[in-house]
Parts: sequence; C-alpha cells; structure tokens
Amino acid sequence: MGADGPELRTARLRLRAWTTGRADLARLLDLYGRDEVTRWLGGPPSVPPLELVARWRAVGRADGRSGVWALEVAGHGTVAGTVLLKPLPRGVGEVEVGWHLHPDSWGRGYATEAARAVVDRAFAAGLPEVYAVVRPGNTASAAVCARLDMTPLGRVRRWYDVELDAFRLVAPAVVE
Repeated sequence: MGADGPELRTARLRLRAWTTGRADLARLLDLYGRDEVTRWLGGPPSVPPLELVARWRAVGRADGRSGVWALEVAGHGTVAGTVLLKPLPRGVGEVEVGWHLHPDSWGRGYATEAARAVVDRAFAAGLPEVYAVVRPGNTASAAVCARLDMTPLGRVRRWYDVELDAFRLVAPAVVE
C-alpha cells in the first residue's frame, strides 16, 4: 500500500503519511520554505500545504506501490523530511524515488536509509526498476544515488522541463 497504508520502519526511521496536524504542517512549511532545500526542487511548492498533503495522499492511493512519506526519526517524532516513490511525469511507467530533507537532518544517512526502504518495498511488490533525478550540482543527492548503487544515465530533459542528472536502479534478479 502507499503512504495511506501501513507505515514503513527502518533501524532509525518511521516512514508515515504526512498529516494535516499542526506539527506536520509547521514542519512542512519550514522544510519547503527554505531556499537551501527548494533550489534543488525547482522552487517551493505551488500549492498550499493542505492541498499538498492531499495530493501526496492521492499518490499513495493511485497504484498501491507509490507514496509520499514523512520521514520521522524514531524515538524523537522529529520529521526529518520527505521520501517519495511516484510515477515520473510524462513517463511511460517509470517510477521515481526521491528525498527532501530539512537541513537540520542532513549528513546523517536518513535519505539513503529511507530511499532504500521504499525501493526495497517496491521491488518486493514487483517493480522492475526505479529512477532518481538530481539537479546538476546537487552533490549530496548524487551521493545518495551512489550509496543506493544506482547507475548514472547522464543528463536528461525527458520527464521535467529542465536538464537533470538521471540514475537508475534495477531490481535484483529473483533466484528460485
């Protein structure tokens, strides 16, 4: 199930649906109101937070595999950011994994850990491959792609109206 279904857990993280509760909305506004975050995303969200949360929940319901999760540090309740698994726009079935972390959570491996969890879940559900797209110059996200063992595909303009560095990870072969 998507972000409206069961949450995911890792050693240090709880991945759950974003809510319209006061704490989540405040953190969402803080995260996506920061230039050091949104410059890598093409700008801040174009819709108000309540609509954004509704759209993210719809992603999770669309196909049962996709989702947009709040990435919460286990034991603290602090939302470190967002991890997503969703169809790429204008694609032909390609699915994107992505992460947006608050600067106070950078450099701790949370993006890699959360992305690995949603990718592993997607592969277990039969998804054959996932992609990541990174703005040129975003060395931190490119490093996450490398830690996930994603293959660099070079610059593309295929899915978004801007050149991005694309990466791909193929599901491991199932041995029977």
